[in-house]
Amino acid sequence: MAELSKDFIAASATPLILTILNQGDSYGYAIIQRVNELTRGELEWTDGMLYPILHRLEKQKLIESYWGKAESGRKRKYYRLKKHGSAELIRLRDNWKRIHVILDSVRELRPCST
Repeated sequence: MAELSKDFIAASATPLILTILNQGDSYGYAIIQRVNELTRGELEWTDGMLYPILHRLEKQKLIESYWGKAESGRKRKYYRLKKHGSAELIRLRDNWKRIHVILDSVRELRPCST
């Protein structure tokens, strides 16, 4: 199977993160694991990719972070979806659905013979 383009992976990052946080608060490593699980290994994110996106989403006030304790007692930074983030997720899902419909309709076109 062909490798997904970096542009496509980047475009899908925000809706994936917002979808995961829509299911409940989470922390970096767990988000990376969940992306891997949801995409059946198609997307393998690293810390270096995830944290800049989380920081951007915080700046945009789509998510917020807070410090909590893991079961081990260790401090861990958690992220949660804000109300504005839920609205953005709905908007992004609608955009992806519209693009999917457009691509499906274009797929049916036959090549032009010139």
